[in-house]
Amino acid sequence: MDKFVKPLVMFLAAAGLLVAFGYLLFLGWSMIAASEHVAMQGLGVGIILLTVVGAWATWAILRNGFELQRISAAAAAEGIELDISGLDHRPSGRLEHDAADALFDEVSAEYQADPENWRTNYRLARAYDHAGDRLRAREVMRTAMDLRSAEQAGQGSAR
Repeated sequence: MDKFVKPLVMFLAAAGLLVAFGYLLFLGWSMIAASEHVAMQGLGVGIILLTVVGAWATWAILRNGFELQRISAAAAAEGIELDISGLDHRPSGRLEHDAADALFDEVSAEYQADPENWRTNYRLARAYDHAGDRLRAREVMRTAMDLRSAEQAGQGSAR
Protein backbone atom coordinates (compact mmCIF):
# COMPACT_ATOMS: atom_id res chain seq x y z
CA MET A 1 0.00 0.00 0.00
CA ASP A 2 2.87 2.35 0.83
CA LYS A 3 4.12 1.78 -2.71
CA PHE A 4 1.02 3.54 -4.06
CA VAL A 5 0.23 6.06 -1.31
CA LYS A 6 3.54 7.93 -1.34
CA PRO A 7 3.59 8.58 -5.10
CA LEU A 8 -0.07 9.60 -4.98
CA VAL A 9 0.56 12.07 -2.15
CA MET A 10 3.63 13.42 -3.95
CA PHE A 11 1.63 13.83 -7.17
CA LEU A 12 -1.22 15.61 -5.36
CA ALA A 13 1.22 17.92 -3.57
CA ALA A 14 2.99 18.75 -6.85
CA ALA A 15 -0.34 19.37 -8.59
CA GLY A 16 -1.44 21.61 -5.71
CA LEU A 17 1.77 23.61 -5.93
CA LEU A 18 1.39 24.01 -9.69
CA VAL A 19 -2.20 25.20 -9.27
CA ALA A 20 -1.16 27.62 -6.52
CA PHE A 21 1.77 29.02 -8.52
CA GLY A 22 -0.45 29.31 -11.60
CA TYR A 23 -3.16 31.12 -9.66
CA LEU A 24 -0.66 33.53 -8.13
CA LEU A 25 0.80 34.30 -11.56
CA PHE A 26 -2.73 34.88 -12.89
CA LEU A 27 -3.57 37.08 -9.90
CA GLY A 28 -0.41 39.16 -10.32
CA TRP A 29 -0.96 39.58 -14.04
CA SER A 30 -4.62 40.52 -13.45
CA MET A 31 -3.58 43.18 -10.96
CA ILE A 32 -1.13 44.64 -13.47
CA ALA A 33 -3.49 44.56 -16.44
CA ALA A 34 -6.78 45.55 -14.81
CA SER A 35 -5.68 48.45 -12.65
CA GLU A 36 -4.71 51.98 -13.50
CA HIS A 37 -3.25 52.54 -10.05
CA VAL A 38 0.52 52.24 -9.83
CA ALA A 39 0.34 50.76 -6.33
CA MET A 40 -1.92 47.95 -7.52
CA GLN A 41 0.32 47.28 -10.52
CA GLY A 42 3.35 47.25 -8.22
CA LEU A 43 1.60 44.75 -5.97
CA GLY A 44 0.93 42.58 -9.03
CA VAL A 45 4.62 42.71 -10.00
CA GLY A 46 5.53 41.81 -6.42
CA ILE A 47 3.20 38.80 -6.44
CA ILE A 48 4.70 37.58 -9.72
CA LEU A 49 8.26 38.03 -8.44
CA LEU A 50 7.52 36.23 -5.17
CA THR A 51 5.85 33.40 -7.09
CA VAL A 52 8.92 33.01 -9.31
CA VAL A 53 11.21 33.00 -6.26
CA GLY A 54 8.94 30.46 -4.53
CA ALA A 55 8.96 28.19 -7.58
CA TRP A 56 12.75 28.43 -7.83
CA ALA A 57 13.16 27.64 -4.10
CA THR A 58 10.80 24.67 -4.40
CA TRP A 59 12.77 23.33 -7.37
CA ALA A 60 16.10 23.83 -5.55
CA ILE A 61 14.86 21.90 -2.51
CA LEU A 62 13.48 19.08 -4.65
CA ARG A 63 16.66 18.88 -6.75
CA ASN A 64 18.75 18.67 -3.58
CA GLY A 65 16.47 15.95 -2.19
CA PHE A 66 16.70 13.89 -5.36
CA GLU A 67 20.49 14.20 -5.38
CA LEU A 68 20.58 13.15 -1.70
CA GLN A 69 18.50 10.08 -2.56
CA ARG A 70 20.89 9.19 -5.39
CA ILE A 71 24.02 9.53 -3.25
CA SER A 72 22.41 7.58 -0.40
CA ALA A 73 21.46 4.78 -2.79
CA ALA A 74 25.00 4.73 -4.20
CA ALA A 75 26.45 4.59 -0.68
CA ALA A 76 24.12 1.74 0.25
CA ALA A 77 25.01 -0.12 -2.96
CA GLU A 78 28.72 0.20 -2.15
CA GLY A 79 28.13 -0.83 1.46
CA ILE A 80 29.67 2.29 2.99
CA GLU A 81 26.76 3.29 5.22
CA LEU A 82 27.65 3.73 8.87
CA ASP A 83 26.72 0.74 11.02
CA ILE A 84 25.25 2.10 14.23
CA SER A 85 23.36 -1.01 15.25
CA GLY A 86 25.90 -1.97 17.91
CA LEU A 87 26.11 1.50 19.48
CA ASP A 88 24.22 2.74 22.54
CA HIS A 89 21.00 4.58 21.74
CA ARG A 90 18.80 6.88 23.78
CA PRO A 91 15.14 6.00 24.21
CA SER A 92 14.41 8.53 21.45
CA GLY A 93 16.53 6.50 19.01
CA ARG A 94 19.39 9.00 18.80
CA LEU A 95 22.89 7.84 19.65
CA GLU A 96 24.25 8.35 23.12
CA HIS A 97 26.68 11.26 23.23
CA ASP A 98 29.75 9.12 23.92
CA ALA A 99 28.84 6.64 21.18
CA ALA A 100 28.29 9.44 18.67
CA ASP A 101 31.65 10.99 19.61
CA ALA A 102 33.45 7.67 19.19
CA LEU A 103 31.78 7.12 15.81
CA PHE A 104 32.68 10.65 14.74
CA ASP A 105 36.33 10.18 15.75
CA GLU A 106 36.55 6.96 13.73
CA VAL A 107 34.92 8.45 10.62
CA SER A 108 36.88 11.69 10.95
CA ALA A 109 40.13 9.71 10.79
CA GLU A 110 38.92 8.06 7.56
CA TYR A 111 38.06 11.48 6.17
CA GLN A 112 41.47 12.94 7.09
CA ALA A 113 43.14 10.13 5.13
CA ASP A 114 41.13 10.88 1.93
CA PRO A 115 39.29 14.24 2.05
CA GLU A 116 38.73 14.43 -1.72
CA ASN A 117 36.66 11.23 -1.87
CA TRP A 118 32.88 11.55 -1.89
CA ARG A 119 32.59 8.36 0.14
CA THR A 120 34.57 9.69 3.12
CA ASN A 121 32.69 13.00 2.91
CA TYR A 122 29.38 11.13 2.86
CA ARG A 123 30.35 9.09 5.90
CA LEU A 124 31.54 12.23 7.70
CA ALA A 125 28.24 13.98 6.96
CA ARG A 126 26.34 11.00 8.38
CA ALA A 127 28.58 11.04 11.47
CA TYR A 128 27.89 14.76 11.95
CA ASP A 129 24.18 14.01 11.66
CA HIS A 130 24.37 11.24 14.26
CA ALA A 131 26.30 13.61 16.53
CA GLY A 132 23.49 16.16 16.18
CA ASP A 133 25.39 18.79 14.17
CA ARG A 134 22.95 19.24 11.29
CA LEU A 135 24.54 22.41 9.90
CA ARG A 136 27.94 20.79 9.38
CA ALA A 137 26.26 17.61 8.14
CA ARG A 138 24.53 19.61 5.38
CA GLU A 139 27.75 21.39 4.41
CA VAL A 140 29.77 18.18 4.19
CA MET A 141 26.93 16.38 2.36
CA ARG A 142 26.90 19.16 -0.26
CA THR A 143 30.64 18.62 -0.69
CA ALA A 144 30.08 14.86 -1.03
CA MET A 145 27.42 15.42 -3.69
CA ASP A 146 29.72 17.80 -5.61
CA LEU A 147 32.62 15.33 -5.44
CA ARG A 148 30.39 12.48 -6.60
CA SER A 149 29.10 14.56 -9.51
CA ALA A 150 32.68 15.42 -10.48
CA GLU A 151 33.67 11.74 -10.28
CA GLN A 152 30.74 10.74 -12.47
CA ALA A 153 31.54 13.49 -14.96
CA GLY A 154 35.15 12.26 -15.09
CA GLN A 155 34.02 8.69 -15.70
CA GLY A 156 31.58 9.81 -18.38
CA SER A 157 34.26 11.70 -20.33
CA ALA A 158 36.71 8.79 -20.02
CA ARG A 159 34.36 6.46 -21.91
